[in-house]
Amino acid sequence: MLLRTPEVNAIDDYLSLSAVDAPANRIALILAGGDGLRLQELTREITGAPIPKQYCRLLHGASLLEATILRTHFFAPRERIAVIVNRNHIEIAADQLRSLPESNIIVQPCNRDTGPGLAFALLHLHKVHPDAIVGVFPSDHYVDNDREFILHVLYAASLVSRFPDKIAILGIAPDRLETEYGYIVPENPLPGWKRAYRVRAFAEKPTVTAAADIVARGGLWNTFVMVFKIASMLQLLCDHFPDDLYMLSALREAPEKANDVYRVIDAWNCSKHLLAR
Repeated sequence: MLLRTPEVNAIDDYLSLSAVDAPANRIALILAGGDGLRLQELTREITGAPIPKQYCRLLHGASLLEATILRTHFFAPRERIAVIVNRNHIEIAADQLRSLPESNIIVQPCNRDTGPGLAFALLHLHKVHPDAIVGVFPSDHYVDNDREFILHVLYAASLVSRFPDKIAILGIAPDRLETEYGYIVPENPLPGWKRAYRVRAFAEKPTVTAAADIVARGGLWNTFVMVFKIASMLQLLCDHFPDDLYMLSALREAPEKANDVYRVIDAWNCSKHLLAR
């Protein structure tokens, strides 16, 4: 399910819902496992080392990860904000994660793209929060209007509370053609929710010609910001990647085997290989 803009009249009605008032089953999951290979040269120039862009302090002394953590406090309080990171990033991430409980830092052995990383984190969270509504937030996004963004996410949460079998994903109207972004092609609006649309198709990093066609059909950039019931997403993952879920779920009882599992598990992209099906 795709969300464009919120179907509400008063933004303050939503923003008055502080994290303290958030439903107890709401959890924010921040994805910080990307390697950031595309911008390595830029981060090397800025920091002296080719670090992933989410850890590079660009925004008035704050990194994209730190800005994401601060932003998600409107979705869930700090004790219910979790971050997944790669083991080889712990040294550079530790200082930026100090505001969160140590138990909320989920460490994967290495990056296997968004699919295994999301599954690994959700299985970890499900053990403690089996009824959670999860908001997924990539850590490498720049958001120039926090108020509007927060409103969209809270709207998505209210929609998922009403339709617990749905997965809500936020789209942005493109202002140019981008071949390095993912796209969403919307279908008809969800009855009663004028700004929530069913999804017709996903497209990852299309050619310029394909991107132009997608935009002409009302396509949006895929933010990969999602809200869903944790059980619904895990069921979807299990339906399409049962072997991966079996191996990753075993790590809840035997975390010392994580290296072995990540050595054999394939890398796959959540938008391209799961949501697009």
